[in-house]
Amino acid sequence: MTGDSLPHNATQHRGATQHDDFSARADFSGRVGRTFAGSESGWPPVRRAEGRPNVVVMLVDDLGWSDLGCFGGEIETPNIDALAGSGLRFTNFHVAAMCSPTRAALLTGTNPHRAGMGSVAQSDPGFPGYASELAPDVATIAELLRDEGWATLMVGKWHLCKDSDEHAAGSQHSWPCQRGFDRFYGFLGPFTNLHHPAELMRDNTPVDVDAYPDGYYLTDDLTDQAITMIRSVKAGDPAKPFFLYFAHGAVHAPLHAKPDDIAKYVDAYHAGWDEIRAARFARQQSLGVLPDGATLPPRNSEPGDDVLAWDALTDDERRLFARHMAVYAGMVDNIDQNVGRLLAALTEIDEIDNTIFVFMSDNGASREGEAVGTSAYYVHLLQGDDVHADLARIDLLGGPQTTPHYPRGWAMASGTPWRLYKINMHAGGHTSPCIWHWPGGALEAGGMRRQFTYVTDVLPTLLELLEVERPARRAGRELQPLPGTSFVATLHSADAASMHVEQYAEMNGHRGFYRDGLEIVTNHKPLTPFGDDEWELYDLRVDPTELRDLARSRPEVVAELAAAWHAAARDNDVYPLDEGSSLRFLLRPPHIASLRGPVTIPRGTPTLERWRAMQLLWFRSCTVRVALDHRAGDRGYLVAHGDQGAGYGLYALDDELRFVHNDGRGRLREFSAGEFPAGTREVVLQLDACPGRRWDVTLAADGVVLGGETDFPMLFGMAPFEGIDVGIDRRSPVSWSIFERFGTFAYSGSLRHARYEPGADGPDSPERLLDVIRQMGARFE
Repeated sequence: MTGDSLPHNATQHRGATQHDDFSARADFSGRVGRTFAGSESGWPPVRRAEGRPNVVVMLVDDLGWSDLGCFGGEIETPNIDALAGSGLRFTNFHVAAMCSPTRAALLTGTNPHRAGMGSVAQSDPGFPGYASELAPDVATIAELLRDEGWATLMVGKWHLCKDSDEHAAGSQHSWPCQRGFDRFYGFLGPFTNLHHPAELMRDNTPVDVDAYPDGYYLTDDLTDQAITMIRSVKAGDPAKPFFLYFAHGAVHAPLHAKPDDIAKYVDAYHAGWDEIRAARFARQQSLGVLPDGATLPPRNSEPGDDVLAWDALTDDERRLFARHMAVYAGMVDNIDQNVGRLLAALTEIDEIDNTIFVFMSDNGASREGEAVGTSAYYVHLLQGDDVHADLARIDLLGGPQTTPHYPRGWAMASGTPWRLYKINMHAGGHTSPCIWHWPGGALEAGGMRRQFTYVTDVLPTLLELLEVERPARRAGRELQPLPGTSFVATLHSADAASMHVEQYAEMNGHRGFYRDGLEIVTNHKPLTPFGDDEWELYDLRVDPTELRDLARSRPEVVAELAAAWHAAARDNDVYPLDEGSSLRFLLRPPHIASLRGPVTIPRGTPTLERWRAMQLLWFRSCTVRVALDHRAGDRGYLVAHGDQGAGYGLYALDDELRFVHNDGRGRLREFSAGEFPAGTREVVLQLDACPGRRWDVTLAADGVVLGGETDFPMLFGMAPFEGIDVGIDRRSPVSWSIFERFGTFAYSGSLRHARYEPGADGPDSPERLLDVIRQMGARFE
């Protein structure tokens, strides 16, 4: 971390969390007699919102600007297109270039760093702008509307709390129900398996599910839950309005879709990303969604961001990459189907006209599949690409046995006509499709709005429409002022002036600043110096697709905007900057150390959550002791850790003790340690960390070594994405072949617990390299 750094132990927020307490007591003085009949009743005041509009804010994850039909895409989205056709399209709407920051800005109306979410909630380095939880001096729209009498509902992805707080003993103060939502159904982390979600939460409690039914699909489930919540509120009190925050898990990787939805597009993308991109641009011109002067840029060519011409690929690559995009298209299509179901449900209860419906994406299209895509999301980022392994599983892409992500060439097409991708400060990173629909609000049907608007403007706009005043203080604490501005005037007039005239931006070291049509941006390369020589300058009024860099010809403008960026960075807790050393992800508060020690997990314990489980063996050796009373014929899993994205398991079958390892690419490696002796009271699985991020594995029973093998790839971070089970393998299985034969394969005998005893850090552990990493990053101060 570099810049105006605070010490590592700096306070993360500007105050301690307090519980909401808005109760009021009625004054009964002089009104109480000896009986109820002789007394005058009194009740505490209750805020009601009868007649006010309902609100649905739907946020799609990683959706590109051109994926929808109404923004030029070929994917069938008739229900979303109908929203646009009877509502407004905002064609110059911008977000924070990554998921957690956009979500924080959307819900609080506060700039991402000031809200505590300068990047994704997968780090905790000890600085206010990167706290990975919502600051206590911001109020979410759910908190504000609940105070005023709305029912507040949420389904889907949260991603606004520390990953270290997602387990059962973690603090819940930045979970949805503690930040204003009456009801929550979804997941707390960054992504999940759409066929077999790793862990779903209902309010503050994990949903108890060992195996999902055949045909389960998360987007369908979330829509079912949202409809049920709305119906329940309106049946309970028809006059009570609701606020629904629907945050899709789709279309974030892993790219999972239903078979029929994939089949619909299986032949649609063989022409490749160059032709698809050109066709989308032509449709955008016909639709009128592009600004004047928009020119389709050439393929992205920046080193590390570049895209090959489709014609330069091999036949196998084109076949594989077309399948990836077919899966993605199926996911988008399914979202649209479920938008149709939600709209039908609102129509059925006669609430559609009185509902403000906002539809948007959280950032630009994702380039995380990198050059060639993958069938093993996240594994590929650590172990490299393997097109041959992906080709061997081409027919499984999109299904529950793979965790795919498309190549970044499709992200380029998805973001047509903008340059670069999610995370970048160029337009492809932060330009989002945005639709506002409100039949009762007299909006111009099919209208376009081209004014610059930013995600922090959504909250003040909704508050003005709902006639709700944001208080200066809440729960005894002064709230941060709102940097955004209401664009209610823009909703009613295409000629209204944009009130949001400047905006800073920063993401993972990339920097940007917008002021009244002029923009400076950097495309920062990790482990290179930060400097004002990085800035590119564009006049978006005549060059909206950022093709003519004016930095050299107008250095005075660059200097002026760069100074404004530095001032905004200081005011918004942007410093320290991420220099690309990964130090931000390695720094953790001291109390985390207790989670890296031994733990005993009794049989019947719910799955030990992903992040919590990984502390036991991340880049280290580990001993797993299973206490049981094994009898001849007993079979099933003793322990299972992981899923189809990667994992390992220890199980009994045919009176043998067996170990299975899944590298996430479809390569399953198993070995038998031979006979599993009847009467065994303790089984030991030994994972020894070796150079090259590998494990040697040994199995023993009652102190006798039965067998072992060497050179198994270690598991990391989000691969596996599912935690530890004892006596069963829940939800997405480590071994698909075992799952097909036996399902969750619960151990049939007597098993008391499994005890994990973490050992020494491996030779490649980042913990051993912290000082080196600090020194490496300090070179770029």
